[in-house]
Amino acid sequence: MAVVGVLALQGSFNEHIAVLRRLGVKGVEIKKPEQLDNVASLIIPGGESTTMAKLAQYHNLFPALREFVKMGKPVWGTCAGLIFLANKATGQKIGGQELIGGLDCTVHRNFFGSQIQSFETELSVPELASKEGGPETFRGVFIRAPAILEVGPEVQVLADYTVPTNKVLDSNSAVEMREEKNWSEEKVIVAVRQGNLLATAFHPELTADSRWHSYFLKMASNVLEEASSSIVAVGGVDLSLNKQPKNDLPIFQ
Repeated sequence: MAVVGVLALQGSFNEHIAVLRRLGVKGVEIKKPEQLDNVASLIIPGGESTTMAKLAQYHNLFPALREFVKMGKPVWGTCAGLIFLANKATGQKIGGQELIGGLDCTVHRNFFGSQIQSFETELSVPELASKEGGPETFRGVFIRAPAILEVGPEVQVLADYTVPTNKVLDSNSAVEMREEKNWSEEKVIVAVRQGNLLATAFHPELTADSRWHSYFLKMASNVLEEASSSIVAVGGVDLSLNKQPKNDLPIFQ
């Protein structure tokens, strides 16, 4: 059985583990650097990004997390997890912390405003629907959510969101950012993939729709399979270690 690590410092890690269990996959809590050696993929959940960063620093997790990403292992960040993975974050600073990085994008923390401005909306997700079946939309749960403002050429956009005028006007951080960038655009990016990295600004683990988890598990399986096959065999012997079987996961109905 595949085992997926879930960073369990703070936030919605239990909810992610529950979804994985529904899919027949074991999720294990990751709280110490050495625990990363026992998993081949990782989910970084949503939560309070400042608190998560301080706890990660306290447990000396950042070097191991950065190495995990650099090794090409599959990682999915949701909400705060997206902030952790982004190469550049604007808006409120996280105590000057250097986080994980690896995802070629610029993210704005709390783009949509404060806790009371959290919301749910239907997102168009053609890539997710084509891979996992089900409807062409996904119910996005945004809780003090970030937004992706810019992406690099290697980043695949999986979902975006058209910001209502009143939503922008209600968010001081968003107004400030739009003024800085002199934006005329109305859309922000809320889900991306770049190689071994997946990121969503919303919280799929808080819905009954498990397609994003299924998508990540299949993505992780493919990434690990490609990494294993790239190892050169000597004398016709396969030297790849910890080769993961390809998951045959259920399709959302």
